[in-house]
Amino acid sequence: MNPLAWLISLALPACGFPAAEGLPTPPVMDIAHIARPASPNTALGAPSGFSPAPDIVTPAYRVPADMLFALAQDVAAEQPRTFKAALYPDQLQAHYVARSAVFNFPDLITVQVRQETPDTSDLIIWSRSVYGEGDFGVNRQRVQAWLGALDTKLPPSSER
Repeated sequence: MNPLAWLISLALPACGFPAAEGLPTPPVMDIAHIARPASPNTALGAPSGFSPAPDIVTPAYRVPADMLFALAQDVAAEQPRTFKAALYPDQLQAHYVARSAVFNFPDLITVQVRQETPDTSDLIIWSRSVYGEGDFGVNRQRVQAWLGALDTKLPPSSER
């Protein structure tokens, strides 16, 4: 850990840990009841009509839910300084911690896949900061980057 992160960890303890350590293991989240804070340090990608209203509308994917879930996990594994915090395959839900490069600030990312039809599924991705009031757009950029990376992994037959 760099000295700045160590110093920050005196006030913000989770900054003093590596990977997903220093934060409680997230339980399965009831994704239908996301309570977004008033602070502007979250970003939500979800289908049109989702409540709360998403910042980024995700499309319907023409792939089975288990395939979309596996692809979303592949995307998360490829992200820098991003670590799996919990995986709930039966619920098609995964939780990650992404750490900032300099101060080791943790952000939480939840990915939920839902089956719409046997061949169609949708994706909800919620990225949020653990500390701070603002995030300089980092969470929104992360959701956009993950969705873009997911698009490159989809088979051609899944065009929407």
